[in-house]
Amino acid sequence: MSHLFDLYDSTIMHRALIEAALVGALCGAVGVHVLLRRLPFFTITVAHATFPGVVLAVILGASVLSGAIVFALLLVIGIWVTGVEERLATSTVVGVALAGSFGIGAMLQSTQNGFTKDLASILVGQIIAVQRADLVTTAIIGLLVLATMIATHKELVLSAFDPTEAQAQGHSRTVDLLALLIVAAAVVTTVPAVGTILSVALLTIPAMTARLLTRRVETAIVASSAIGALSGVIGLTISAQWRVAAGAAITLTAAALFLIAFLATTVVRRPASTEQVVVFADARRPPELAR
Repeated sequence: MSHLFDLYDSTIMHRALIEAALVGALCGAVGVHVLLRRLPFFTITVAHATFPGVVLAVILGASVLSGAIVFALLLVIGIWVTGVEERLATSTVVGVALAGSFGIGAMLQSTQNGFTKDLASILVGQIIAVQRADLVTTAIIGLLVLATMIATHKELVLSAFDPTEAQAQGHSRTVDLLALLIVAAAVVTTVPAVGTILSVALLTIPAMTARLLTRRVETAIVASSAIGALSGVIGLTISAQWRVAAGAAITLTAAALFLIAFLATTVVRRPASTEQVVVFADARRPPELAR
């Protein structure tokens, strides 16, 4: 226990805890839209699309974040543009992008000797190594994403529940692009902390937990954000105390909170009716948007 108190006194641990809370809160909020739009597979693809960008950035001596952003943007734009092609299902395009991006990353990585250690940090994250500049970057991206979500909340939810109505209003394609960019921004911000492999967990598990606790989108976003931040802080503390991988500890903490919520709601509540889960059904619009 004294070891843990010593860690809490260190600047490195302070920065890591702040980063874990920021990343967890951001992913929790964005994760609700990931579930609403059924985008977990897209999230995995974006996480892997950052892999070649990060490898190329390391090779060129550039910022790792800049490389991840460039490749994530290329992926989002490519998927959005091909979305108008009726011959190609979106899931097919995403699958091709997943295989192609990871293949490019693996090819680039194979050209570099002694890159194994850097590759491990890319795959599982290295939150303990976070610097002050990283905290500022995460905070800025998080604020921009949350501000965008608040400003376009009605449009984002409407297009998720009723794409036909959103298209009739003339902004369906634009909102779809905005949603993809929001998810991509969250993934790019998360990868340095928990890596490409585990980033999808922070974007889905807290939102799934919030789904068990509330049936309103707004409340779910707040609850999911809080659960994500709590998972980050508790998971990092467990990692420091027992000297295990931080990304894995954070992910397992989020999974444990989901299990607790599932068991608690199963015992306390009666089985939910179809109307109770309307907020996460894609066949009907939420009551507050029907007016």
